[in-house]
Amino acid sequence: MTPAKPKKMKDLKTRRTSVYLALIFLCITLIGNSQDAKLTRQEKKAVKETQMAINYYVMDSVITSKGFVLEADLLRNQNGDNIVVTPSLNFIKVDKTAGILQTGSNTAIGYNGVGGVTAEGSLGRWEVSRNPKKLSFTVQFSLLTNIGNYDVLMTVTAANQATATITGSGAGKLTWQGHLRALNNTRVFKGQNTY
Repeated sequence: MTPAKPKKMKDLKTRRTSVYLALIFLCITLIGNSQDAKLTRQEKKAVKETQMAINYYVMDSVITSKGFVLEADLLRNQNGDNIVVTPSLNFIKVDKTAGILQTGSNTAIGYNGVGGVTAEGSLGRWEVSRNPKKLSFTVQFSLLTNIGNYDVLMTVTAANQATATITGSGAGKLTWQGHLRALNNTRVFKGQNTY
């Protein structure tokens, strides 16, 4: 007969074994997760396509609600001259039945008090075309303001890139390039209406 092992020793071995098993399971979990994090090129492409499809439906909702702002990073005149601008002062805003076209500058006073022009008025014609294959939209609308009537042709992608060309009764045109934001997700500063 072998002598019985003290209970204290047995408890210590059991605890040690439990700790080792817990560490092994933790390592297996970490290794499994790290392998999951390394996606193949095809998996990355599938994730990107899924994200773009979700963005497309979100953009569709924002455009359909007629509640958005195109915040411009760049303005381009009819001669093709590009000017980098401040998005909070250079924007096109659509809010249900009304709209605002504004240009501004941090360095000048301008007609609107923020270095540019502000035209505010009511929306006229409104058309939206969807291209599900290219995940893009074309939005056309008119804006009737106190300083003239303007036609806006806007293209928006699921990647949130937006370009809008504005033409008026004159021969000139101006293009805003930037990002489309929902009304509740923008911070623009409207100057005084230009008269």
